[in-house]
Amino acid sequence: MTLKATGRSWLRATTAVVACLLSSIAAGATGNYQKTVETPEPGALDLRLAAKGMLAGQPVMIRIFKAESELEVWMRKSERFELLAIYDICNWSGSLGPKISEGDKQSPEGFYSVGAGQLHKKGRWPRSLDIGYPNTFDRMQERTGSYILVHGGCTTTGCYAMTNALMEQIYALSEAALQGGQERIPVHVFPFRMTPQNLKAHAERPWHDFWASLKTGYDYFERTRQPPQVSVCEKQYVVTEPGAVLPDGCMENESRVSPPLTVAKQVARKAGKLRRAASRNRSRRVAGRNARKAYAAARANRAASRPRRHASAPHARRN
Repeated sequence: MTLKATGRSWLRATTAVVACLLSSIAAGATGNYQKTVETPEPGALDLRLAAKGMLAGQPVMIRIFKAESELEVWMRKSERFELLAIYDICNWSGSLGPKISEGDKQSPEGFYSVGAGQLHKKGRWPRSLDIGYPNTFDRMQERTGSYILVHGGCTTTGCYAMTNALMEQIYALSEAALQGGQERIPVHVFPFRMTPQNLKAHAERPWHDFWASLKTGYDYFERTRQPPQVSVCEKQYVVTEPGAVLPDGCMENESRVSPPLTVAKQVARKAGKLRRAASRNRSRRVAGRNARKAYAAARANRAASRPRRHASAPHARRN
């Protein structure tokens, strides 16, 4: 890369970071949040961290909003968490509402967390985060499923998909935070921004009471800029201050690490990939044969449309 091209990349990244900083200042004054411009150029994340006075390795929190298709990355600065960036979610599946069962292709909602064992470095989606579905609350509701990730690639059936460039940034910050001493990264997933107006607009939806329980965690963080302690009491989410003693009969809202794939599942997945590859090859061969047949038919039609010359016919004389 030339020096001139490098300068242009640095200028674009710097401009985006300055815009992000100014919008964040405005957001702090108004209570609104403005989306961050995606800057996948090398060094863009370091510039954004520097503009915010943050360092990789500080504790991280993630919030996801389905309806807005937005993912927020927060980092602790002094005693409070501050917003680092808001990124577009490339894709999520299903509709507003929680995930119920394995295979329903629904992206979940609720309070989850990511530990060191939930960082995926290999597999179909390297550099991804297993959010820990089902958590304690989900299991009490007899909900099933596994391998719900925040990953790259922009395609998904139940996860939250980002662009690869953004996922690399999110993964890098998460990995650094866990290596820096953070035990678990909170991942709070909401159907929409939990304002009274939005909740009222969905008052007739069957999940309204569930969403109202999520709003207690949303409101606590909005008020204190500290992730709340979330437990489960009588099959309901209960939000308290961090470190508070749990009432009798309540359980910690633990996120479950997806179990490693068994040999049988690995074989089944590999067989599925081979079947899909064979199906694609068959489709290509059929398409090729059809194209050749169509070309041959068109060539025959052109030949038939030309006037035929008879061998016995005398050739026209040239003057």
